[in-house]
Amino acid sequence: MSNVIVQAEERMGKAINVLKQDFTTIRAGRANPSLLDKVVVDYYGVPTPINQTANITAPEARLLTIQPWDKSLISEIERAIQKADLGLSPMNDGNIIRIPLPILTEERRQELVKLAKKTAEATRVAIRNVRRDANDEIKKMEKNADISEDESRKLQDDIQKSTDRFIKTVDELLQAKEEDILAV
Repeated sequence: MSNVIVQAEERMGKAINVLKQDFTTIRAGRANPSLLDKVVVDYYGVPTPINQTANITAPEARLLTIQPWDKSLISEIERAIQKADLGLSPMNDGNIIRIPLPILTEERRQELVKLAKKTAEATRVAIRNVRRDANDEIKKMEKNADISEDESRKLQDDIQKSTDRFIKTVDELLQAKEEDILAV
């Protein structure tokens, strides 16, 4: 019986981890190497994450530098960053790619907050779907007479408590990301 709850909480936890990962790719005012996590470079015909082809650092608050381990990949990396449509303009000097981050306008900050809210809502929906699946499984167990009606109600209450806890975590993460984006 508690196996249903454990599985549901694992899936809800995975949804939270995905949200955290998505939030790292939403740009706040400062340079962060994780901004490029979703960029994929064509590494000799194999799509490879950029962080596996180069060293990415943020030496200043508004600058990212990318130093490829294989110098012949510089133009490939530059092309991949432009294709990723992150609103970044890489500059290549032959050895290192520098990406200056423009100062965010108030309008752009509001767009990023909307994006963060949309991402958080998708995570809430995923968590609610996990709750629905768990409740369906509990009801099926009750129908097959594997558990009593009282046990079914208790398990559904436990699932709801877990759901509420994970939704609260999503709200806290969203609030922290909003504050980060809106900080000038």
